[in-house]
Amino acid sequence: MVVVARPFDPRLIRYVPSTRAGLAQLGVLGVATAAAVVVAAAALARALAAAVELRLDQPALAVFLLALAARAGLTSALGVVAARMSATVKASLRGDLLGAVGRRGPTWLAGQRAGELATLAGRGLDALDGYFTGYLPQLVLGLTVPVAVLGTLLLTDLPSALIVLVTLPLIPVFGALVGWQTRTATDRQWHRLQLLGGHFLDMVSGLPTLRAFGGARAQVGAVRRMADRHRAATMRTLRLAFLSALVLELVGTISVALVAVPVGLRLLDGRMTLATALLVLLLTPEAYAPLRAAGTRFHASMEGLTTLDQAFTLLAAPSAEPGRTTAPAARPVGLIELRGVTVTFERGDGRRVTALRDVDLVLRPGERVALVGPSGGGKSTLLNVLLGFVVPDRGQVLVDGVDLAGLDLDAWRRRLGWVPQRAHLFAASLADNIALGDPDAPRADVERAARAAALGPVLDALPQGLDTVLGERGHGLSSGERQRLALARAFLRDAPLLLLDEPTARLDAASEQAVVEATASLVRGRTALLVAHRPALLAVATRTLHVDDGRVRPLETQEPVAV
Repeated sequence: MVVVARPFDPRLIRYVPSTRAGLAQLGVLGVATAAAVVVAAAALARALAAAVELRLDQPALAVFLLALAARAGLTSALGVVAARMSATVKASLRGDLLGAVGRRGPTWLAGQRAGELATLAGRGLDALDGYFTGYLPQLVLGLTVPVAVLGTLLLTDLPSALIVLVTLPLIPVFGALVGWQTRTATDRQWHRLQLLGGHFLDMVSGLPTLRAFGGARAQVGAVRRMADRHRAATMRTLRLAFLSALVLELVGTISVALVAVPVGLRLLDGRMTLATALLVLLLTPEAYAPLRAAGTRFHASMEGLTTLDQAFTLLAAPSAEPGRTTAPAARPVGLIELRGVTVTFERGDGRRVTALRDVDLVLRPGERVALVGPSGGGKSTLLNVLLGFVVPDRGQVLVDGVDLAGLDLDAWRRRLGWVPQRAHLFAASLADNIALGDPDAPRADVERAARAAALGPVLDALPQGLDTVLGERGHGLSSGERQRLALARAFLRDAPLLLLDEPTARLDAASEQAVVEATASLVRGRTALLVAHRPALLAVATRTLHVDDGRVRPLETQEPVAV
């Protein structure tokens, strides 16, 4: 990802309209601060010139103190407005990102790791504080203060004003040169942080499995190596930030010296009054100081700009794949054909693996087809193709003769009932979890679906029934009860096409029997494609296919296999 190093991203106003009011407030405060700088410098020059003549200019001292106090108050107000803008922008972008996840669902999230999105919405957007509270106020002062100083110098001392006018652009030029290198280092640092966050979240989520298979200690080393790479990338970014500060300070110091030396010579020759010389010497550093500070803080806020660009990129992503029509899927679902479907995936080591090989399959209305075969043979991939989660590399999926690639995926999925082997349950009530695919379903329909899925004894045993709130990932229910809740979702959906991915996996005998009976009731009169590893589920199928090494063949052509 390449971040465009510009002072202000106009997309902020589009996504967070309140930013416009904050910028206006910063502009007004910046103009007032510039005026206070000029007034304070003029008053101090008069007071010092009077002190050299051994007299006390009390009005000038009073004006200087008032202007100094006003500058301090205005600077504080700039910080308050910037902090408020930062909080508003972060809250708005987090809400937009979460809203986009809810609206666009799995299609939009394809290729996005949950850990990376969590890092972006959390630690990533927090990095905007450095941009808003550090860089943005200095950017405003970098526009208003130099203009006010140049205007005053043009009226006071034209040669000094010309020197400042020529040397002032050197600071943003050198800052941009260093910024090109800083941008690359910051992108690398943020990428490392995303990888670390994503891997750590995945590891924590699968920690019970890792412990069961003795792989937990190996992951400790993996996290340590990723953290070391992130640390090294961070140190490279810090080195460049310190280099930026050194370069900008050096340019600013030399520029001030170019003004101070001629002023001193003219003062000695009597061609300039002491009050004028003091005013020029006091104002010249003020012209460079905001730009130096803005340049330094800009490089320090590059991480925030990187995350801001990524957030805008995600929010601007289309909610549907290019070229998809909005034509609804056929109602009801008719003949489904897979013609020469091939699916490949790229492994972590860069090698490509074929999950499905030239699959030809016809699923007729009312058929209940069971898929059996060894793990990793391609059964779940076949279901994901029909769900639209996986796009074939070659071949077509036809629904009543219409290519699935030309259908609106959201409309197509509304015609599907999906029961995964591990249904995700949320920290919400039983009713809300069952009504996930139909939030407006009447309460009576939700309860009817629950009892049809053999959840009746569970509801009767709970004091609050359907209003019982589950823990995270369905904590409080057994594995069999979670599977029955997933079946209840499918009952409530009342879809003509059902896709079931090993609904009886990891269940005891009693739970398996309850799930099989509920599944048999669910698929009756519907078209179904189900993955089965247990013999009990095969009784509901009208046809059985064997899937191995990405190839699909009728079971009758194979040697007997263990299912």
